[in-house]
Amino acid sequence: MYFESLSDFLAMGGYSAYVWSAFGITFASMLILFLLSLRRGNQLLEEVQSKIDRQARIDAAKNMENTL
Repeated sequence: MYFESLSDFLAMGGYSAYVWSAFGITFASMLILFLLSLRRGNQLLEEVQSKIDRQARIDAAKNMENTL
């Protein structure tokens, strides 16, 4: 589609409210999904690290039992 000026581009042939709100909703949805994914990934990493630490403590306690 060819536009004569920037204001014609922004007006989108009279459909600007629909077009720009669709872009805004899509962008906001993608941003929210990205941020939630980052947060969940960090939670998973912390969970795995705590399980590794717990297993190390269990192994250390077993080694202490064997020394008696």
